Amino acid sequence: MRVPKTPVEVGRLSNGMMTVCATLKNSAVGICGVSVRAGSRDETPECYGLAHFVEHTIFKGTRRRSSSLIINRMEAVGGELNAFTSKDETVVYSAFPGGNLSRAVELIADLVLNSVFPDKELDKEREVVCDEISTYLDSPADAIADDFEDLLFAGTPLGHNILGDKKTLRRLHSADCRAFLDRWYRPDNMVLFYSGPRKPEAVNDVFERYFGAMTGSAPDRGATVFEPRERFDIGRRLPSHQAHCMLGAATAGLDDPARYGVALLSNVLGGPGMNSLLNVDLRERLGLVYNVETAVTLFRELGLFTVYLGCDPDDAARCCDIVRRRIADVAEGYFDRRRLEPAKKQYLGQLVVASENRENSILAAARSLLMRHRVIDPAETVEAIKALTPDDLSLAAKSLSDGLSALIFSPSVKN
Repeated sequence: MRVPKTPVEVGRLSNGMMTVCATLKNSAVGICGVSVRAGSRDETPECYGLAHFVEHTIFKGTRRRSSSLIINRMEAVGGELNAFTSKDETVVYSAFPGGNLSRAVELIADLVLNSVFPDKELDKEREVVCDEISTYLDSPADAIADDFEDLLFAGTPLGHNILGDKKTLRRLHSADCRAFLDRWYRPDNMVLFYSGPRKPEAVNDVFERYFGAMTGSAPDRGATVFEPRERFDIGRRLPSHQAHCMLGAATAGLDDPARYGVALLSNVLGGPGMNSLLNVDLRERLGLVYNVETAVTLFRELGLFTVYLGCDPDDAARCCDIVRRRIADVAEGYFDRRRLEPAKKQYLGQLVVASENRENSILAAARSLLMRHRVIDPAETVEAIKALTPDDLSLAAKSLSDGLSALIFSPSVKN
């Protein structure tokens, strides 16, 4: 099985900024943007939430445009402007009808180079983000993920919420936003990306026109040491009809070859297939959950494997035990070659389906170039998955089983 390969070309502007272009000759839509290696991990404690706040307020005015002109610039031609922040990345991008590349690139460059963060607009947006925090906290399935990461990564740059909190948010002002932008939004810390019908040479000419004059370098972060956290089992009282459970552990990072075994393990345990092992164990056989899902997040130094499920409060401990036993089964050799080959075939098929999502594909290519300084060839991933052995899955499961922590939100937990 082969994951379709879209021609991707990596380039550099005159100032050293990297670019990645995916050419799709028959497409009527273009996607372009900038990925910046700056996220919540680059904040200081007194400014938690700043990276996300900058992402929100970068749209609130530049030296050339008001916020109303910014939000209407791409929408006027049927396009859209969007952004998101993670622990280690901020992305600003646009999707638009063909023929509007220069319009989109010029606008994004204006935001990156000329944002002024007017305090009046920031005051309004601060309330929007505070409301976002409240909404997030009202969703236990979302809140438990952040709380789990805070516990697992406590004392490290990864150990705090991307949104920050209302107390620190109210301290953030125009000068803070501008300083963060000036510090991290630098040519050597950014990747420009494009997916659409234009040829890379023409796209890079547009990138050069609007971003080529940028100068400066981002500061050296130095090495971050992540000490292993002792396994924990924590329950927190939550007034809700349902218990929310998250189990997880640190695992292989962005460039660790072992990440392929963890990715396949995650897929067979709780991937999108209804035949995933935990879905069969917990829902199909026992009817204990509505859904159960696994996820793998890759950071530079390490990765994070998690299992999330929601269930009746009386069943929370039982469900967590079943998850632990199933991972232990895999560690002890559940996947022989007879079981492994269909699992690999299913996962590779899912990668083929996922490759049709143009937006996710170009965002992934940009992230890979930003973090690794190269774009992973789909063929490399396919060959790595095909090469996995039963021992690889056993080792991946054992590495998780030995340190699998759990956090439970439940109304039945006593304070």
